[in-house]
Amino acid sequence: MNKLMGFYELKNSSLPTVKWQEYHEDSILDENLLWTVRTAVIKGDDLNLPRLVGENSFIAREFANKISRDINNKGIVIYYPYFIAQKSGTLNVFSDHTVIEAVNNDLWNLVTYSEREVTIIIDSGKASYDGNEEFLSMDELAEITSYIKDIRYRFKDFIFEGKSVLLEWSFAYNCDINKNKIGDKYLVFYEARIV
Repeated sequence: MNKLMGFYELKNSSLPTVKWQEYHEDSILDENLLWTVRTAVIKGDDLNLPRLVGENSFIAREFANKISRDINNKGIVIYYPYFIAQKSGTLNVFSDHTVIEAVNNDLWNLVTYSEREVTIIIDSGKASYDGNEEFLSMDELAEITSYIKDIRYRFKDFIFEGKSVLLEWSFAYNCDINKNKIGDKYLVFYEARIV
């Protein structure tokens, strides 16, 4: 399952996900919001694809139009309102255990800069910690883990083959055009892939 399939799987799941839409030249991006634009290809290498994060509607549309022309019919361009990540991480669900890694702020701090606050391994209902045990509150950990059963069911064919499901998540806030937080913190998943 590549990034493109992962976007669709998440969209059709019961998990809280970003409300992405496929970008077209006539797509309307609210000028009062900041936007994230991402790409996904039908086949081939789908790591480190072009993306734009947290930009105004004018810049986001220019970027999306250029990328749409570049990838042509080889994939899609998606967009969704930018959010401010307070904590982020990965959730790797195996048949018999789960690994959660978490980092402060954006996920890029983990995947690009190898920063990490905590790794939690949940096996047979018991959690073992490597790092800051206090980083995720009990409520945050409970919210993340509440989706494991659904994930195992949704991706059971892959898990049965001995693979795992790797999801990216954040505890986030909506924001205005000036990156001021709006509303309450929420959990959101925004990428899934089989590993």
